[in-house]
Amino acid sequence: MAEHIRVMLSEEEVNDRIKAIGEQISKDYAGKEVHLVCVLKGGTFFMCELAKRITVPVSLDFMAVSSYGSKTKSSGVVKIVKDLDEPLMGRDVIVVEDIVDSGRTLSYLLEMLKERGPASLRLCTLLDKPDRRVIDVDVDYTGFQIPDEFVVGYGLDYAQKYRNLPYIGVVEFED
Repeated sequence: MAEHIRVMLSEEEVNDRIKAIGEQISKDYAGKEVHLVCVLKGGTFFMCELAKRITVPVSLDFMAVSSYGSKTKSSGVVKIVKDLDEPLMGRDVIVVEDIVDSGRTLSYLLEMLKERGPASLRLCTLLDKPDRRVIDVDVDYTGFQIPDEFVVGYGLDYAQKYRNLPYIGVVEFED
């Protein structure tokens, strides 16, 4: 079975929205430094582009979490595969994600990060699938709300392919 990628959000639409989010974060954190925490791997492309558009001082860190194990459905048990390199105590932190769907992993992650004592903790996502939400998660900065379709590009993958697409596409399977 072959796959085809249909464009959902063009490169220009994505770039314009990231610019707008960067401007809003810069305004919200005027006079402060913001510490971006990227959830690997998918969030990398988005965080790098976002950081370039934020005008206040920015620092970056990365963490990897897994709630899937070897299965295709989330187990609900979150495992930290790579933890942060720096402490969060007293910092203004924004967790940067590629997509929020069920909310399970992010809910757990945000609670864990709150325990590390940041001055503030917010969530920024490029894509939000509210129709898939199982656990409520407050998203402070959202690029786009999208329908429940399997999307790739801008860090999102299908079997480790398509992360490098400069747009958001929908995977469609052909016979």
